[in-house]
Amino acid sequence: MLKITLIEAARAGAAEIQRFFQKEFKISNKTGVNNPVTEADHASEKAILGVIKSRFPEHYVLSEEAGEIIQDSNYKWIIDPIDGTINFAHGIPINCVSIGIEKDGQAIMGAVYNPHMNEFFFAEKGAGATLNDQPIKVSRESSVVNSCLVTGFPYTYINMPNGPLEVFDRFIRKGVPVRRLGAAAIDLCWVACGRFDGFYEHKLEAWDSAAGYLIVEEAGGRVTDFDGNKYSPYQHRILATNGRIHDEMLDVINKRKEL
Repeated sequence: MLKITLIEAARAGAAEIQRFFQKEFKISNKTGVNNPVTEADHASEKAILGVIKSRFPEHYVLSEEAGEIIQDSNYKWIIDPIDGTINFAHGIPINCVSIGIEKDGQAIMGAVYNPHMNEFFFAEKGAGATLNDQPIKVSRESSVVNSCLVTGFPYTYINMPNGPLEVFDRFIRKGVPVRRLGAAAIDLCWVACGRFDGFYEHKLEAWDSAAGYLIVEEAGGRVTDFDGNKYSPYQHRILATNGRIHDEMLDVINKRKEL
């Protein structure tokens, strides 16, 4: 029932994304620069929560727009109703629903659905990862200089020492292609299915990565913080790779090695 509910919730949110996409809708701005929330974000979240609450009203929820719905439960749903809101608001079809589920503080399931490309990524702890029900695996690239990477830039403290611009500069000056899609959940899923060899970012929130990082791990990849420690979606920095380039990327990010 948990898996069925997760899939139905993701599809319900995605239906709202499609209903509003490239149409007129209300946009407001949250705290900070370029931090919009749209009418579609709220509609997607409402649809997702409606599915979850109809089956598991006692479960804890953390959602980007609604915040925390605290319950005395060992299950927690972590929801981003639209990851890639700026893309969505500009009619760019790289955005998605992202929902992760934790039990006793450990990730057990994740779903990321981009309805524009009809790509539904899913993972269950210990059971592998899939794209549209077909198994996926990370790439086999073993050298960072031959890799295709993806990243994102926060809108705050971008010029911090050893921050996003400095790390980006280290890679691109050596000719490493580094893309920026604008939706971290999709970045992670595209690492999981081998389109990218690695993804790093300096400032993510739990709802950005709670589903995607499990999908990477279940596809055979490795996910840590910038110190190489076990990843938690409740800290900001993330490195997700195919595993083969992970240590080399950590060395470059932390200025221990030049490419």
